[in-house]
Amino acid sequence: MEAALAEELGEIALTSTTMKVHNQVPGGVHCSGDQTDAYRINLHSRIASRVLMRMAHASYANENDIYDLVLAQPWEDWFGVDHTIRVDVTAVKSPLRSLEFTTLKIKDAICDRFRDQFDKRPSVNTREPDMRIVGFLDNRNFTVYLDTSGEALFKRGWREETGDAPLRENLAAGMLRVSGWKPGTVLFDPMCGSGTILIEAAQMVQGIPPGARRSFAFEKFHNFVAAPWQDMKNAIKPLPLPSEPTIFGSDISGDMVAMTRHNLKIAGIMFDVPLKQIEAQEVKAPTEQPGILLTNPPYGERIGVRGDSTIPADDMSVAFYSALGTTLKQRFAGWTVFLFTADLTLPKLLRLKEARKTPFFNGALECRLFRFDMVAGYNRREEAKPKPE
Repeated sequence: MEAALAEELGEIALTSTTMKVHNQVPGGVHCSGDQTDAYRINLHSRIASRVLMRMAHASYANENDIYDLVLAQPWEDWFGVDHTIRVDVTAVKSPLRSLEFTTLKIKDAICDRFRDQFDKRPSVNTREPDMRIVGFLDNRNFTVYLDTSGEALFKRGWREETGDAPLRENLAAGMLRVSGWKPGTVLFDPMCGSGTILIEAAQMVQGIPPGARRSFAFEKFHNFVAAPWQDMKNAIKPLPLPSEPTIFGSDISGDMVAMTRHNLKIAGIMFDVPLKQIEAQEVKAPTEQPGILLTNPPYGERIGVRGDSTIPADDMSVAFYSALGTTLKQRFAGWTVFLFTADLTLPKLLRLKEARKTPFFNGALECRLFRFDMVAGYNRREEAKPKPE
């Protein structure tokens, strides 16, 4: 999602005189600015997972070099000895043998610095730390960051309950951006699950920033300035509510429809998002005008949730996608359809040719966002084909 994130950060930077967006790197985007820009990104970015502040960057030969660099940083300027900490390390092609040992060395360096100055050291809390320190190693360089976000940014503060396989909120936001959806365009999710895609879109329509309902690690920094942060939140202007529905959802499970309805309410959505309980292969276009259909269809066991458990999953999957492909051709002429899946054979199962496929990762799972352009006349071409006797 680096390209989508860079585009979004460019839009956020338009509201600042100090923020600049630099290069995309695997897994992130570099940008610079003052501390209020970190507040700004945390509040407004729907796609980022975390906003990390770079403390130091240097080459290394062994763990002692890493220890020395971390020990030299003025951690006490940012947080106190009574704050709890957690250290995480990721590496690409690092020659060091043990990441666990490296993590320990970083933690020791921070604790030793506090002990040298205050005769006391911060405690470690891996579950709910006040401060997260992140180390990144490649084959020759080490970078250490202080996390300004705290809890991952996809945790928007509204989710109380989820289905079996909830989509992360920032992944849903990334898919909405890649699909080209904008508020005002019709959006339909026929397999909405707990409603993540619909809620991300509805918050955008209503002008609710993703970070409006939660707290952040930077609020505990020593040099946190409350006034600009409060000004930033006060500047949030709700957008006028739509007079006609433009966002629609459905799901095979009544429980999921009820959960989506509940989640929309908690997320502060004040306008009507029509929801139906119906099988995806039975749906009809919710509006006369074509729009964007964006969904994360079930795969593997999830297809069998309400199906016949005596039918093997593979047969059920083939029958489901075959019927869904027919529905899309016959009832969604003029629509742009986006399906997010880990099943790379999906176009074949649907008997549709994708117009584009964008690689995404859902955690460690490699996925694709397939785009299908449902040109008018698809179903006429289908009907004109000779039918086997």
